[in-house]
Amino acid sequence: MTFAAIVVAAGSGSRAGGDKQWRPLGGKPVVRWSVEALLNAGAEQVVVVVASDGHGRAADALAGLSHWTAVSGGADRSDSVQAGLRALSGPGDRIVLVHDAARPLLSPDVIARLIAGLAEADGAIAALPVADTLKRGEAERIEATVDRAGLWRAQTPQAFRADRLLAAYAAWPAGETPTDDAAVVERDGGTVRLVAGDPRLMKLTYPEDFAMAEAMISRQTRVGSGFDVHRWGPGSSVWLCGVEIAHDQTLIGHSDADAGLHALTDAILGALGAGDIGDHFPPEDPQWKGAASDRFLVHAAELVKARGGEIVHVDVTLICERPKVKPYRQAMRERLAELLALPLDAVSVKATTTETLGFTGRGEGLAAQAVATIELPR
Repeated sequence: MTFAAIVVAAGSGSRAGGDKQWRPLGGKPVVRWSVEALLNAGAEQVVVVVASDGHGRAADALAGLSHWTAVSGGADRSDSVQAGLRALSGPGDRIVLVHDAARPLLSPDVIARLIAGLAEADGAIAALPVADTLKRGEAERIEATVDRAGLWRAQTPQAFRADRLLAAYAAWPAGETPTDDAAVVERDGGTVRLVAGDPRLMKLTYPEDFAMAEAMISRQTRVGSGFDVHRWGPGSSVWLCGVEIAHDQTLIGHSDADAGLHALTDAILGALGAGDIGDHFPPEDPQWKGAASDRFLVHAAELVKARGGEIVHVDVTLICERPKVKPYRQAMRERLAELLALPLDAVSVKATTTETLGFTGRGEGLAAQAVATIELPR
């Protein structure tokens, strides 16, 4: 069954530190989670209600999505919902889901239950039974224990026929503010059905709620590998894993030829499915001539962060006869940990020889291989 949706994103979010609907969660703005969920579930039209100065931010947050429009909200939430209703196109009896942008982890199952719940009711809301003991009181004094039997925690979305909700709002007494849209239909004599909500459909109200929501986002673990080789040439030092080592030769390359950082950068890019180091920093581009490879690694790490991901662990193996890596290994680990903002025990640097076999054994060049483990939102 087709439906439309209104996403209310006009509030200031002051208790959460301000502008919570535009803040990143799992690599994308909070409001985008809801709009994507509704569109993916089959919404033909999504009206996003924003503050009068929020249209540009909505365009940025929802870039690349279709079938949505933004309208300016009103002085309070009920005014914003009515602005969204007036912006809907299509028949008056079409199903509309009214949702708060501050509840980003919306599932298709909740949407399906709401639509089914409208079959024999004027409205349907997602709700959870109250599980905690309720107390009424002031400051530090309890005045009464409240019977929680039959009590529910209302969530959004809430589902209605558009014309039924508009009529109920028209009958709402002036000067009073409804707590939610279901209350408006209830007061107008309508029946509202309860359907099973979702504990993950929490409302982002306080700053600490963002950490809880991040923890609830489903994530996937990915592993990428990288490999790099540079030949030896005349010089007095070599860069390996971000550390300069005095040596009677240097590695030859377009940048600083830090094979350890190059291999690790490729490992992270591989885990992201984002190509390789040459795609991002072409060797024919003169701006990278002699560049510090730190920049390449930090760029890859920033791409992970932009996707809402996290680097979990990295492991680099340097393959050479000389120089001896062990005296510098701790400094290399510390430098990588610094560049990637990782704890030291999440960074491994090892070295090995090829027992004088092959080009590394003959002292013609140095090789490095790396593995990176990352987590990304699904």
